[in-house]
Amino acid sequence: MANREFYVLTEKDEDGFFVGEVPHLKGCYTQGKTIDELMTNMKEVIELCLEDQDVDLPKFVGIQKIEI
Repeated sequence: MANREFYVLTEKDEDGFFVGEVPHLKGCYTQGKTIDELMTNMKEVIELCLEDQDVDLPKFVGIQKIEI
């Protein structure tokens, strides 16, 4: 099986934890005290999400920022 790439949206919460989410995979999110811990946890969660979902990923276009 070929390697697949996923984009992880990362934020820092009010407690200082890094929170990551893969928008293309429903319910695929986790956290970590550091970015390294977050990414290690993210790999595990992605693998679990892929087991539970039949994934046909849309092509990633980009992230836009809008100011209101």
